[in-house]
Amino acid sequence: MDELIVKVEQWAKDKGLDQVESSKQMLKTVEEVGEVASALARKEKDALRDGIGDVVVTLIILAMQNDMDLYECLNQAYNEIKGRKGVMVDGVFVKLEDLLDDSK
Repeated sequence: MDELIVKVEQWAKDKGLDQVESSKQMLKTVEEVGEVASALARKEKDALRDGIGDVVVTLIILAMQNDMDLYECLNQAYNEIKGRKGVMVDGVFVKLEDLLDDSK
């Protein structure tokens, strides 16, 4: 995975994506997430695999544009969720804090 991340980062630099405003990259990420949703809705496994890969690529570039790396972001997210408690509601994990918050 490290080698692939380096390749994606180099590809992005070669295209000049390391020099552009990262909000544009976020728009690309959202576009790719839409393609993932479409593939899920159509039950198209190959398109789903491609879409998930495209989302990861856009996130690698977004992190790079903000002087971060994918592992740093993933590690922070995991440290936040690793001890999280909650329940499944209609197939969605809802964290305990959200269940206890009356304002939602």
